[in-house]
Amino acid sequence: MKKIIKYLLIFIILFSLSYSVNAKDKIYKLETLYDGLDMPWDIDFLPNGDFLVSELTGKLKIYNPSLKTLTNVSNVPSVLARSQGGLSDVELHPNFELNNLIYLSYSVKTREGNTLQVSRAKLHENTLIDIEIIHTAQAFRKTSAHYGARLLFLNDNTLLISSGDGFNHREKAQELDNHFGKILRINDDGSIPNDNPIFKKDNALKDIFTYGHRNQQGLTKDINGIIYSHEHGPKGGDELNIIYPGLNYGWPAITYGIDYNGSIISPFRKKEGMEQPIKYWTPSIALSDMTFYYNDLFPEWYGNLFISALSPGDVRRLAIKDNIVVSEEIMFKEIGTRIRSIKSSKDGNLIILTDGRGKKNSGKIIKVSPNNL
Repeated sequence: MKKIIKYLLIFIILFSLSYSVNAKDKIYKLETLYDGLDMPWDIDFLPNGDFLVSELTGKLKIYNPSLKTLTNVSNVPSVLARSQGGLSDVELHPNFELNNLIYLSYSVKTREGNTLQVSRAKLHENTLIDIEIIHTAQAFRKTSAHYGARLLFLNDNTLLISSGDGFNHREKAQELDNHFGKILRINDDGSIPNDNPIFKKDNALKDIFTYGHRNQQGLTKDINGIIYSHEHGPKGGDELNIIYPGLNYGWPAITYGIDYNGSIISPFRKKEGMEQPIKYWTPSIALSDMTFYYNDLFPEWYGNLFISALSPGDVRRLAIKDNIVVSEEIMFKEIGTRIRSIKSSKDGNLIILTDGRGKKNSGKIIKVSPNNL
């Protein structure tokens, strides 16, 4: 018995030393800034350093990192908060400091069915004013799933919108008379740019930028303006794509996944005229958001793409060279829960939102900062 206790003590000491060394060797540290969010979905940063945080339940909030307070924004549009639907992305206009415009994506119920909608409004103190609906997706469904709902401003101030396949409407992702499984491009007022792709089919909607997608919940661009999108696969086949206007990304005609019941969706992984992902994951990791890192706080990470994932809950750090993923590192597993969003803040830290609701499993805002500061 004494020998067992002795060996157990030795094991505990060695484990503690190993943990201390590993913690010390890490170049980053994690700090929970706020605990108590209700199904957070996205985050953006105001010029004064405050955070705008959307919750799927329909609330938009402002977090003050200095005071560590969370304030509700009033007059937010009503949303259909059901299943995967609700208030989703929040995006500041590139000229926010001049016009105070923010953009919101969310699900709504209409007579034709529920769908994705995008509005813009001015943020005046803690209230939205001058609210305008600038886009309603022609993707009406009974289900409350696969809205996509990610927003991204391009360098020319046009806005990309990811519109998912509605789960039960995947075949429509290959058709051009609807918004199922599409990435859309509009002007910042909702009008359609004159230089959008021109498709040969007469019934093609003019705001379609790309098609053949499933459920795209990641949209970002690199320092050169190259657009990246990631989308959930079914059972396997999560994809990371480089987005070029007018192209077909294959879903559901080609896929690296199978259906949830084990049946084959398509026997094909490649087809002529359909784009290949630069990276795919089988089994799925449930991609949720992504951001490029361009700051000197973490010089080792400069130019890397960080992708948050819900299953089992971690972040993937990808190094990309010449449109090829050359390395992947799994990071922040110690957070130990589903990660809903990741963004690179203006001061060089990474900001993470964890998924969750309720008092025991609420969503958190977590800051990733250098360990030596």
